[in-house]
Amino acid sequence: MDRGSVIGLRLSLKQRYFVLLCFAVGAVTAYQFSRNRLAVRRMSCADGLRANSSQFTLGGEPFRILGGSIHYFRVPRAYWEDRLLKMKACGLNTLTTYVPWNLHEPERGVFDFEDQLDLEAYLRLAGRLGLWVILRPGPYICAEWDLGGLPSWLLRDPHMKLRTTYPRFTDAVDSFFNQLIKRVVPHQYSEGGPIIAVQVENEYGSYAKDGEYMPFIKEALLSRGVTELLLTSDNKDGLKRGGVKGALETINFQKLNLDDIKYLDGIQPHKPKMVMEYWSGWFDLWGDLHHVFPAEDMVPVVTEILNLDMSINLYMFHGGTNFGFMSGAFAAGMPAPKPMVTSYDYDAPLSEAGDYTAKYHLLRDVFSRLRAQPLPEPPSRGERRAYQPVVIQQHLSLWDSLHFTDKPLKSEGPVNMENLPVNNGNGQSYGYTLYETPIASEGTLNSKNSVRDRALVFVDKHFVGVLDFDTQELAVPDGKGKRTLSLLVENCGRVNYGNTLDEQRKGLVGDIEFNKRPLRDFIIRSLEMKPAFVNSLCRSAHWASMRQRPTFPAFFQAKLYVSGSPKDTFIKLPGWSKGVVFINGQNLGRYWSIGPQQTLYVPGPWLHRGDNQVVVFEEQETDGRIQFSGGGEYGMSVDVQ
Repeated sequence: MDRGSVIGLRLSLKQRYFVLLCFAVGAVTAYQFSRNRLAVRRMSCADGLRANSSQFTLGGEPFRILGGSIHYFRVPRAYWEDRLLKMKACGLNTLTTYVPWNLHEPERGVFDFEDQLDLEAYLRLAGRLGLWVILRPGPYICAEWDLGGLPSWLLRDPHMKLRTTYPRFTDAVDSFFNQLIKRVVPHQYSEGGPIIAVQVENEYGSYAKDGEYMPFIKEALLSRGVTELLLTSDNKDGLKRGGVKGALETINFQKLNLDDIKYLDGIQPHKPKMVMEYWSGWFDLWGDLHHVFPAEDMVPVVTEILNLDMSINLYMFHGGTNFGFMSGAFAAGMPAPKPMVTSYDYDAPLSEAGDYTAKYHLLRDVFSRLRAQPLPEPPSRGERRAYQPVVIQQHLSLWDSLHFTDKPLKSEGPVNMENLPVNNGNGQSYGYTLYETPIASEGTLNSKNSVRDRALVFVDKHFVGVLDFDTQELAVPDGKGKRTLSLLVENCGRVNYGNTLDEQRKGLVGDIEFNKRPLRDFIIRSLEMKPAFVNSLCRSAHWASMRQRPTFPAFFQAKLYVSGSPKDTFIKLPGWSKGVVFINGQNLGRYWSIGPQQTLYVPGPWLHRGDNQVVVFEEQETDGRIQFSGGGEYGMSVDVQ
């Protein structure tokens, strides 16, 4: 062996020793790192959000919650990241969201946590973007949402007592929480996730029918693995009855009253004070004005709340849209409920379409003063497009669409929509229900206040009038022989707040009289207008050209051609009366000429290049065109009082 070979062998052995040494050092380092990670994990388990003194701590350090509400179910999934980045750029550190039971369990035992309802994806996104989360899982959420988020199939039980320990209600809650909470637990702070607190129910002090209910909900969360800080949320009056032992009480308001803060401090001294819902605007009702809360009135209140060393959550930071039939109704202090509009713009810091407002910029300036580091730059504003008007091409009468509905029910008396034998025994939740019965004379139709909420009345398909809470009698003209009386009853939205939740059955909820005798022998059809129904309509061969005069109510069809990349837009329907708009099968929601809302938001991701199918269900009139706008129009405004 020559000298060069020996040197090569020796170098080879040195290299091997070096590799072994590196491996040993690496193993020791990895061991120490794993021990440190375990220690950090143990610390985070013990040191999540705490309320042990007058200031929150998180990870053992002082922490102030600067929160904002954005509901994943009101924002197209394609825009979740955009809206959360805008929140972070405003200086907020915490996202709050409700969880709508009625979307996640549309039929008893049938659960949906996919696509638009993928709550876990939303939580992961918040964590990835560096936002903490306060989760508000209900089961009741209010939120100006149909029945406060409770599924309508609960009302099939004639004895149902919502938001109590009535066994059939608690059994349903248990079933839902079995599915929901197991998806939430892995995203808690103690597991390395973003959830730092969980709210127990919602504003129960304004309902408070059962003293055992809040402890039941609290235990339902804890027993399924919720370990983070528990909160409750109430207005000043609700604080007296809405709390539960072991949960921090928080307050909701819009106009600051220092006596309310003193009261909160008095019932839980030496605890952090938080405004869980600082109402940045307000909701709108059909037939009213558009509510605004001027930025110059709001920002000084936010500043004063912060000067009091309180935490705050802006409800809403971004409202979004009540797509479909999901908007609720308001009844507090009113003789009859009034339905919510489709838009949930809320006059929030981010508009319905996610645009910056004066509130956003003023709030960003306020919150930036609380941060040691400069805030990230706000994302660029999304593009809008006012597409050219499109002309209606075809129409299809409601009467010609009935063969696409489920098999009709023959019934001696009227049946409310929730108790109809549809949707696998879960009843009808939303939309319209058609009741038909024979009559043989002229006379007076009296609803006996059994119409929920609004009925178009026809005799042999000829329009006679409207029955609702205000109009309960109609004259039916004379005619020859036996005729068909038809009532197309719309569920305009279930009340979402107050003491009448148990009474929110829709359709015909009792007898109606003709010439002082109850009507009998009904044929009842469900018109829920789900995507499968709308798609079936579009494939029908029964559509007629607009050269033929339409018979109302009717479906109208048009094509919106998009040449480039689709952009957000808004549909306008001047010259139309009342109805619903579908685009590419997506239900955009209701429109109504009484206002205040004048436009329907169309998210760009719901459009595609080429022809987009637009279907409008219109109750009474049309001008034959669909117009588009580059911005939302919400009607004449009034300041929130």
